Amino acid sequence: MPVLEPKARKTGPSAAELSLFQLLEPDILANPYPLFQRLRENDPVHWDPYMHTWVVTSYPEVVQVLTKYQADRMPSIEELEKLGMSDMAPFSAMMLKQMLFRDGEAHSRIRTLCAVAFTPRRMEALRASIETIANELIDAVIETGRMDIINDFAAPFPGIVMTRLIGVPDEDHVKLKDWSNDFAELLGNFQHNPDRVPQVLNSLGKLTEYFRHHMEIQRQNPNDGVLATMMAAQEVDGTRLTDEEIIANSIMILVGGHETSTNLIGNGILTLLRRPEKLAQLRDDPSIIVPATEELLRFESPSQHSARLAPEDIVLGGKSIRKGSIIMAIMAAANRDPQRFPNPDELDLQRQDNRHVAFGWGAHFCLGAQLSRIEGQVAFNVLLRRLVDIQLADQKLEWRGNVGLRGLKALHVRFAAATA
Repeated sequence: MPVLEPKARKTGPSAAELSLFQLLEPDILANPYPLFQRLRENDPVHWDPYMHTWVVTSYPEVVQVLTKYQADRMPSIEELEKLGMSDMAPFSAMMLKQMLFRDGEAHSRIRTLCAVAFTPRRMEALRASIETIANELIDAVIETGRMDIINDFAAPFPGIVMTRLIGVPDEDHVKLKDWSNDFAELLGNFQHNPDRVPQVLNSLGKLTEYFRHHMEIQRQNPNDGVLATMMAAQEVDGTRLTDEEIIANSIMILVGGHETSTNLIGNGILTLLRRPEKLAQLRDDPSIIVPATEELLRFESPSQHSARLAPEDIVLGGKSIRKGSIIMAIMAAANRDPQRFPNPDELDLQRQDNRHVAFGWGAHFCLGAQLSRIEGQVAFNVLLRRLVDIQLADQKLEWRGNVGLRGLKALHVRFAAATA
């Protein structure tokens, strides 16, 4: 059933001025928050005729979409063929086995079986190892007085953590990161780039082959990693995870673990460097690291939006939306809604009642949120403690083109050189 477009607005910004399509412009991508503010103030539930989707930017409506609307939105192989996108069939087959794209009992079953590997006790037990990894990465550059926060630290840091969490060799973190980056192109970009499909397909094949190989190793010599834990998970509703489900969700965990933490650290350090008084506050009082990390998640959300489908004909924010319509919940906009967060454009490292939606909401709340929080807390404290007089070395910044997974390509800094 076709979506009925709402009547044109008589006043205020034009549809073009409110369209998410503007995020493809480098200047808007570098600072999307004025666009989100215009949307939230003028039309918080907005039909975007350029994107052919509803865009939701106000906090209560974003929470409603994330909580009640369908995450199961991947087109079938047959639907992809009708759209002339049969080359995307392997991705569809993979994603349909991932909890991220399932609802109801199917989602609950997979999540319950995977969650045994992500208990708070297990995540907290990793903290000492995570701190060691952080210090070793800084040891490698501290004598030079310069580093690229992204490529010297924020990218390899969660990569090494993820290999230890999953239960595979540390030295594999580089190739896993490369394959993960390719797969992440599908999870936030507006445009389908057919020229990149062969490379991304190759990376998907490599990831699948990698996890299948390590499952065979775990059958012979199991360890206490996530992969072995999912393989040994007790039955739910009379079933265990199939090998294909374990592989698909291991890929999802790997990609999510890389993207969220790398972007949290990079975005967070940039935010602090732009506000020296806040950087000094956190450096001088590391006891506020927990609320500070939550505030950095709110202020510069690593994951900017999430798509859902309307489960039925509904009214949202006064707009009539047809069943099956695509709805983009802009978490980054909701996290700066002044109706929910006083002075939302101000960085308050001790903000109270900070129930942001950076990790989503409801049944699809990020499974690895606790791990990402620990990585952020450790990274910020270690970086600010060890990199004395840290400053931006290059004011020219380049943001990655992925509009949904907000992060920098590089972040060059200088600091007082020291011995490791």
